[in-house]
Amino acid sequence: MKTLGSLGRFIFAIPFIVFGVMHFMNAEDMASDILTNWPIAEAIVYISGLAFILAGVSIITKIQAKIACLLLALLLLIIIATIHIPLVVGGDQMAMSILLRDLGLLGASLTYASILAK
Repeated sequence: MKTLGSLGRFIFAIPFIVFGVMHFMNAEDMASDILTNWPIAEAIVYISGLAFILAGVSIITKIQAKIACLLLALLLLIIIATIHIPLVVGGDQMAMSILLRDLGLLGASLTYASILAK
């Protein structure tokens, strides 16, 4: 069972590291496509990318993983509320699937933080 937990931890963390790296590789495009008319949009993309990478590394190494999961859940909630929901309300069908993905990841982050608290 311990092996499954370790495997699950890695599978959960890896996408966040990849998301973070993608934020650094595509910061200008993300800022102009997604965060149009936001002040310091590119800096926001870099900061969220760094947060994703740090959360993923923290989960893998188990260093401050509980707080990392809670902060990750907060970041995902902010992204859902400020980016995905307005896009869905505006009629963007693709945004709904991304919203649901991030909602599932938010739930998993809270669940993992709860497990770590025990």
